[in-house]
Amino acid sequence: METIGFLELNSIAKGIEAADAMLKAAEVRLITARPSCPGKYHVLVTGEVAAVQSSVEAGMETASANVLDQVVIPRVHPQVIAAIGLSTVPEQSNAVGILEYFSVTASLYGADAAVKAADVTLLEVRLGTGIGGKSFVVMTGNVSAVTEGVEAGAASAGDSGLLVSRVVIPSPHPELFESLY
Repeated sequence: METIGFLELNSIAKGIEAADAMLKAAEVRLITARPSCPGKYHVLVTGEVAAVQSSVEAGMETASANVLDQVVIPRVHPQVIAAIGLSTVPEQSNAVGILEYFSVTASLYGADAAVKAADVTLLEVRLGTGIGGKSFVVMTGNVSAVTEGVEAGAASAGDSGLLVSRVVIPSPHPELFESLY
């Protein structure tokens, strides 16, 4: 399992500069670096633990006054990386679960917690772009697994106030998935 590092900044220009510093500081792979709402910039990298830590530290040093949040998650579940910004339509689903957060970082922790706690498939981890800086996680599986995954993802936010909502929909209508993508 790989490690992910995430940096959220309140400046697009400083975010681009931080992304460059992060890539130059260590051997990491860039998953995404892009502006998001409202006028923020997100950088997400993956690689070995030490490399990701060095990369995030370099980004924080470069844009220290503009860093809103950061996270390094060692041994992140591979489904989290695959589901970031990627929507996959399941052939069938007994249930769909959604976790909505005020923070992008909270969604990364929530997605990782959900997929490690239950036999679910992550369909998407949306990182704040085009949705007012919020983020959400969509997962599928059988009803009990989705319920367990949603509860684990919600618990990962603790008492931080970052969880907006959580939903489990048993027997979703097949056309619902088309509206998600």
